[in-house]
Amino acid sequence: MLSENIKAFRKSKGLSQQELAVKLNVVRQTVSKWEQGVSLR
Repeated sequence: MLSENIKAFRKSKGLSQQELAVKLNVVRQTVSKWEQGVSLR
């Protein structure tokens, strides 16, 4: 599932949700929602 892949990728790179959010130019809550499968936009 996409949410699991996002979380696994982030952890494999040693990034926090905040660090990934900065790299993707989104807020941390967006990354959290992606990882929970709440929102995939």
